[in-house]
Amino acid sequence: MKFPGQRKSKHYFPVDRRDPLITQNPQLTELGQAYVVGIDQTLVDIEAHVDEAFLNRYGLSKGHSVVISDDVAERVYEELKANNMVVSEFAGGTVGNTMHNYSVLADSHSILLGVMSQEIRIGSYAYRYLCNTSSRVNLDYLQPVNGPVGRCFTFISECGERSFGINAGKMDHLDVAHIPEEVIKGASALVITAYLVRGADGTPMKEAAMAAVRYAREANVPVVLTLGTRFVIDENPQWWRDFISENVTVLAMNEDEGEALTGFADPLMAADKALDWADMVLCTAGPIGLYMASYTDEESKRETTHTLLPGQIPEFNMYEFSRPMARASCRTPMRIYSHISPYMGGPEKIKNTNGAGDGALSALLHDMVANAYHRMNVPNSAKHTSDFLTYSSLAQVCKYANRVSYEVLAQSSPRLSRGLPEKEDSLEEVYWER
Repeated sequence: MKFPGQRKSKHYFPVDRRDPLITQNPQLTELGQAYVVGIDQTLVDIEAHVDEAFLNRYGLSKGHSVVISDDVAERVYEELKANNMVVSEFAGGTVGNTMHNYSVLADSHSILLGVMSQEIRIGSYAYRYLCNTSSRVNLDYLQPVNGPVGRCFTFISECGERSFGINAGKMDHLDVAHIPEEVIKGASALVITAYLVRGADGTPMKEAAMAAVRYAREANVPVVLTLGTRFVIDENPQWWRDFISENVTVLAMNEDEGEALTGFADPLMAADKALDWADMVLCTAGPIGLYMASYTDEESKRETTHTLLPGQIPEFNMYEFSRPMARASCRTPMRIYSHISPYMGGPEKIKNTNGAGDGALSALLHDMVANAYHRMNVPNSAKHTSDFLTYSSLAQVCKYANRVSYEVLAQSSPRLSRGLPEKEDSLEEVYWER
């Protein structure tokens, strides 16, 4: 595993070369493995330029999102391909994006659970999904289905207006039999999205997702939930609060989803309120930047050397150099917060906002799994005097998540095509130099 930034002195864990002290210990000659498991609705994002006649022909509403049947989706796709109207085809799904980005950043394997078309033609959308997914993402556990995976069509009219056609295909047909209990219990984290728990009527996805969460909780594996969209939360906010309180360790959201869940429009206050139910919160807030909140033990708190920030919680980043912990692991729990503005002010030109939050979450997961990997292989290290959730401080994780989010915004794909530049491996030294 590649660690999230080079560390010096006591924070440095050698992964590129053999350490003499580690080599002498026979128990550590074979490093243990740490990995993350994610469950997703497998779908492909397809973007195409069309005219109004095309939209009318297929009953699509200009500027709106319409659910289309499998038959209509097939006919739409065939016409788009036959006339070279497709601009891009990207593997999608918030958890799929996160698993891919995690594996690119960590240069380590992750496991994706979901469905995949049993018959795949070269050049088809299912083929594109496989091509756009890192080879480090283990797809061996995908459930084969007779039919298409989900498809999200974005139709761009001549005037620039965007219309959407959504076809679920078989993406909600993952069943409990294809949830590998032992794999989940051996993971360092389980990642799910709110879409799974909602589940379409008559499909087994919700039951499968809940079984995975149950396995994770039985083995004390952190459950990471990304909310996905505020419309899902708006349907029943109290149900989600109860679900998070009972099952979730880490919550990822944007400011709109945070408002739907907590009632607070201010992202700092939304993150603070979410700590009533979760142990760590990641909240992206567009041009405002990124907030993180968590718990640490009073004995483990570390004051920041950065400028203290104003907000509805005065000087809220006072202890952002502390490492996050689960509230139950703290003798005397205290809340800690961090914030960072967009890296370099944000990209000069944002090509695509899709996937920025997924990128931030993948960085957080990288740091969490790196911590588990280090604890597994160097259990007596001073890094593990307490049961921390991350390898780095809250401020450093916030910085890393922000940097990855920038990289996604600066490209046209919601998935990273490469890791961060090597010259930026030491985020401490060069983060703000340019």
